[in-house]
Parts: sequence; structure tokens; C-alpha cells
Amino acid sequence: MQAKFQETRLVAGGNIELYVSKNLMENPKAVVIIVHGLCEHSGRYDYVADKFNAFGYSVYRFDNRGHGRSGGERGYVDDFNELIDDAEKIVDLAAQENLKRPLFMLGHSLGGFIAAAYGVKYPGRLSGQVISGGATIVQPILAGLEGLDFRDSARNPIPNSLSDQISRDPKIVEAYKNDPLNLKEFTTWLMSEALLRGARWLMNNHGTYAYPCLILHGGEDQIVTPDASKTFYEHIGSKDKELKIYDGLYHEILNEPEKDTVLEDIHKWIEKRK
Repeated sequence: MQAKFQETRLVAGGNIELYVSKNLMENPKAVVIIVHGLCEHSGRYDYVADKFNAFGYSVYRFDNRGHGRSGGERGYVDDFNELIDDAEKIVDLAAQENLKRPLFMLGHSLGGFIAAAYGVKYPGRLSGQVISGGATIVQPILAGLEGLDFRDSARNPIPNSLSDQISRDPKIVEAYKNDPLNLKEFTTWLMSEALLRGARWLMNNHGTYAYPCLILHGGEDQIVTPDASKTFYEHIGSKDKELKIYDGLYHEILNEPEKDTVLEDIHKWIEKRK
């Protein structure tokens, strides 16, 4: 059965409008909320949404504030908690529109951080989470920046140099470079809030994370170290947790040639927990 596509906007904290899209099945077996990564947008998950629809799941997606078609200063966030609270807005919407349906969250990269942090801040809201290439620790390359005061350089631009490392598929890389909704740069403050202060907060609270979770990572990820997922897996309080490292895959495991294998792994995991 064909999914129904809808678009809407939600007003989040600071009066920021979030762009939301829905791929709705008539009688979904489950609902998956997708949280995208740094500098990208929810539209890059069309293939994933189509596959989830084929599995019988409805899909809710949104552009993080300062990204894509959402409002807010480009590549900027005042406080990392805003990203987590924005995700709760979407969960609340999905819950209201899908009473008694199991809700799952899939977060990739920065979205993996948001999902994991959501799990700490908003326990008991979801049936489980899938975290893909999640920035769930302070990255070793950034660790030396912890404790620095970035207020004077808050809006200094950091170039988006991720494209060549996202996937082994040259078509994906080219599409990423040419996508007008992908940010060409982000701010020092977003880096410091999400990838330093936020990641440290998450690390300090790993033990309180208790959701059922499937933690996925590409073994050749050059953007977020696979050690992030290994550390998260080892330290969280979840009794139901699973870690899969895909040998040879780059950062965007959902955009690698092996993506169907990854999606089927997610499908099987959700089916056991819905």
C-alpha cells in the first residue's frame, strides 16, 4: 500500500519553526522518527523512509533547527538541549497521531547524539532507538578543545568538509555536494555546544540511558570514530542493547552500497520489539 506524504511545521523553543514531513501508512505496525546529522537535512532519507514504509512503518522526519527547511540561524544553536527538546516535539506529535502504536527513533551522527541524549532526558517515551554512527562521545580530535571559551568566536564559520568521507558510493558524494539544502558551513558555537559540552554531558550520563537500542557503525567511519559506539554500548544502563560494526563501511551506513543489509538488520530488530 502506498504511503501518504504530508508536510507541516511545528513551533519549537525560541519560536523556531521546524519543518516536518510524514510518510504515513494506513495501519502502521510501528512509527519511526528519523533525526538527521550535522549539515544535512531530513530529505536525504527518502530511500530509508520508502523502505520503512515497505516494512509497514510510518515515518516522521524533521529538519533540525538551523538546518534544511527549518527556521533558526544556519548551523547554529544556543544550547544543545534545544536539539533534544525539538526531537521531543516530534515524538509528541507522532504519539498524539498514532495512539497505542510503538514509537522508535533512528538518529544518525549528530542525530545519534540527539537520540542518545533524548534517551537520557526523556525516558519511557519510546519502544526503542537505533543509533547510526552516533556522536555519543567527545571525539578524540576535539578533546583538546574542551574547556575553551568560544563566546567571542561563537559565529565563526567551520567549513563542511564531510562530503568525501560520507560514503564509498561516488553518486552519493556528488549528490551531497550539489544538494542546496546541505549547509556549506556551521558555527563554532554549534560545534562547542553539541560536540563538546553536549557530548560530555551525555558521557557523564551514559549509565542512566536505559532504552532498548540497536547501535550501528561503519568500521571505516572517518567522521565519527567507531569507538564512540563501542564506548556508548559498554557504559549505558540498557538491559536490551546490541552493537553492530559493519566492516569496511563509511560514515553513512544508510547510504553505502550495503544499505539494504543495514536496513534489514534494523527491520528485524524493530519487529522483535514492536
